[in-house]
Amino acid sequence: MEVRKGYKQTDIGVIPEDWEVTTVGNEFSIQLGKMLDAEKNVGIPKPFLGNRSVQWGRIDISDLGLIKLTPSDLQRFRLREGDLLVCEGGEVGRAAIWNKPIEECYYQKALHRLRPKRGYNTVLMINILQHLASKGFLLNYVTQTSIAHLPKDKFETVPIILPTLVEQEAIAEALSDADALIEAVEQLLTKKRQVKQGAMSELLTGKRRLAEFSGKWELRSLVEYVKSEKFAIVDGPFGTQMKVDEYVSEGVPVIEMEHLEDRIISQRLERHITPEKFEQLKRSAVYSGDIVISKTGSLGHLGIIPDNFEKGIITSRLAKITLDNARANRSFIFQYLLKLRNDGYWERVSQGGTMQILGIGMLQNVPIPDISLAEQTAIAEILSDMDAEISALEEKLVKARQVKAGMMSELLTGKVRLV
Repeated sequence: MEVRKGYKQTDIGVIPEDWEVTTVGNEFSIQLGKMLDAEKNVGIPKPFLGNRSVQWGRIDISDLGLIKLTPSDLQRFRLREGDLLVCEGGEVGRAAIWNKPIEECYYQKALHRLRPKRGYNTVLMINILQHLASKGFLLNYVTQTSIAHLPKDKFETVPIILPTLVEQEAIAEALSDADALIEAVEQLLTKKRQVKQGAMSELLTGKRRLAEFSGKWELRSLVEYVKSEKFAIVDGPFGTQMKVDEYVSEGVPVIEMEHLEDRIISQRLERHITPEKFEQLKRSAVYSGDIVISKTGSLGHLGIIPDNFEKGIITSRLAKITLDNARANRSFIFQYLLKLRNDGYWERVSQGGTMQILGIGMLQNVPIPDISLAEQTAIAEILSDMDAEISALEEKLVKARQVKAGMMSELLTGKVRLV
């Protein structure tokens, strides 16, 4: 493959001619944290960071543990502002900078601490690690036992780009601006979700009534809201899951647990069964407008069959609810079932030992507010509008992350130069 003018081929790909290839060990001093050993550790208890505290670009100090440290440990493992912390195990390479949110903190052996030897930009380094991790490049340096580990000696040999310090700063600043946009959208999304939770708590319990409605709320069983014919609330094919060899590439689609995202089912359905098999399992058929709910595993996860859906079948881990539209607003019932899960209702009423099961009888008897269809619809519209705002922000977040990924691909290879 021909390399364009002004660029050169290296072990880490094509980069500008005026960039060099260096290694993590050349640019940073690396030190693993203190080994956790409750029986052997002695000294003064101090707060410490573990692997879970270090997320991409941020450090969570909400759940710090304590570790006993000797006087020499206190000097060796104390974090300084600006230290770069990199996960040695788990999601190898995940990194964040210690910006000293608390005065004194230490770190355990699950983390590498990096300090620049000659001024390498640590924000740029985080983005390089994220880029390398997303491409699977770091797996070449991992020691695999029960979980993946990135040993210090191998980490030191990982090759990285070496632009000038001025260009390092320019790249880091551009990527930081992209991170700031992502963080702003994440914060707004969190706020919108909290507002939605608050609205559900008030509107779905009668604590707050809409102006045009009044009267005392009563409860009635879910089964009273469904279509009167048989099989309005049923689970998937009785017994075990369908066998893999019963699936075909085309035919009647199969709804599975992974398709339930607490909204209208929009994922591509990969598995199908033949029309003949569908006729055998027709008791568990689903059609447009049906609500699907998980009854094992992650109890109470939900999905709505979309309006343009002809027919399908659910697996044995799921159940479906076909509502009577003259008595029930689908979105209202869906939101109420979602609230029950958020409140931990399913765990309280489910059966089983190691694996909890939500039985059809329990589902039929779930208490639902006995309010008019008009009030159900009014409440559902408010909550659905909030869901639409949340979905729009989720899409915006996906696009912002895609833009950041594209910027990393261009800037970290020198395809786009800022200096």
